[in-house]
Amino acid sequence: MIKAFVSLVSLICLGLTIVGLSGCSPLALFDALGPRDKGGRLVLKDAAYGEDPRQRLDVFVPSVPHDRAPVLVFFYGGSWDSGSKADYAFAAQALAAQGFVTVLPDYRLYPKVRFPDFLEDGAAAIAWVRNNIAGYGGDAHRIVLAGHSAGAYNAAMLGLNPEYLRRAGVDPRSIRAVAGLSGPYDFLPFDQKTSIDVFGQAPDAPATQPVNYAGPHSPPTFLATGDADTVVRPRNTESLAARLRTARVPVQERVYPGLDHSDTLLSLSVTFRRKAPVLAEMSAFLHQHAGAKRLTTLTMH
Repeated sequence: MIKAFVSLVSLICLGLTIVGLSGCSPLALFDALGPRDKGGRLVLKDAAYGEDPRQRLDVFVPSVPHDRAPVLVFFYGGSWDSGSKADYAFAAQALAAQGFVTVLPDYRLYPKVRFPDFLEDGAAAIAWVRNNIAGYGGDAHRIVLAGHSAGAYNAAMLGLNPEYLRRAGVDPRSIRAVAGLSGPYDFLPFDQKTSIDVFGQAPDAPATQPVNYAGPHSPPTFLATGDADTVVRPRNTESLAARLRTARVPVQERVYPGLDHSDTLLSLSVTFRRKAPVLAEMSAFLHQHAGAKRLTTLTMH
């Protein structure tokens, strides 16, 4: 059903392009026209967390105010060379309806930047959260990271490798959990155009791989993929989950039957939520590990 809907939306976009309405993408049209969760709302748009025009973020909050709610930073995908937060409001609003103050950042893309610049953007967005999110009902000491595809990579790297957050002035212990949907975590050697373009110049290729940072101090992690994903193979999820389990880190691994690469994202939406319990299972895991409202002491180390 999802494939048929996406095909229909693609045809509509093609028709709009033919008649002169450019800028249409299937995801943008889906985000604009699809039903939204009533339990979340946008309260801040295009807040700057850096000087570049791509360094902007939106904030969504639960419609029913929470007292210092956990904060979820969601990174969208797009092979690190495309994407806009404007197309993912349906996902952010769904997550806000689950009780998270949800932050949706844009970040710089290839070819303007390469690894690790987009990770530094993610860390800067989290630093903005640390400094500002209390004003929107969020608890800056209870942050969880999530993402889809390339965004899942970003979330995993920022959660598993603490150096990016430390350099941005954020205590890595404020990251209580990570969730990745259909993410690339273990993709050496670089043998695809995207990985060569974005990561090929890195002087230490193993240092680009989230799987190599999994260890006993990693945050609890929810990893999900579809068994029909041919874009980012499920072995990425299986590899990172296995490494985390070996390190005795709490990990929930889900492989959803029949879902392809985009389905894990679209299943967050009202339209396709019955396809798989991605939203419910991911939210339950993240709430479970968001923990108490305060850490006793938060110091840089």
